Amino acid sequence: MNNNFADNERAVWILKTQGPQPLCKLAEELKVTMEGARFQLLKLANEGLVQATTEAKGRGRPKQIWALTEAGNARFPDRHQDLALRLLCNMNKTLPTDTMNEVLDATAQSTLEKYQEELKGITGLENRVSTLADIRNREGYMAEYINEGKSYLLIENHCPIQAAASCCSRFCRSEQEMFSAILGKQAKVERVEHILDGQRRCVYRITGK
Repeated sequence: MNNNFADNERAVWILKTQGPQPLCKLAEELKVTMEGARFQLLKLANEGLVQATTEAKGRGRPKQIWALTEAGNARFPDRHQDLALRLLCNMNKTLPTDTMNEVLDATAQSTLEKYQEELKGITGLENRVSTLADIRNREGYMAEYINEGKSYLLIENHCPIQAAASCCSRFCRSEQEMFSAILGKQAKVERVEHILDGQRRCVYRITGK
């Protein structure tokens, strides 16, 4: 048994290693009564880690089959972010510059289209900057904006893609280009602080034209 799981979560390990199981099998593996196993599973279900489906086979009463949810599977190590970062860095080293730029441009374009959809119908530079800050905040940038009278500061106190940007600076350039495209010809976007330059945050000064 994996010692990383508390006694009341052992069913999560069993379901991961053995797949979906009926209550009787889980009770046997847990070495508890059927009622004890049901109590544990209902507690895990309330936490969103497991779920039950009803399965009918032949004669007799249908069985409840217990399985992990997406959240339950997430309790186990997932190294996809490390793999994605290594792939990105190796692509940046080995692919021709034009090819790498095409890949990054396609990614930036899909993000731009998503942002444009969220900003649809929002007019006025301050309103658009405010909405953009809200979007970036939801995405983990800890973003906010400040009205300085003649300009606005779009502040990102955290960069959730800092590791990727460190091995491929094109991400940062694409970010500034994207902000300019979103805010349109009515605004000039200038980066005045940059995390990759050793500063605490990324800050863009947005000035109306």
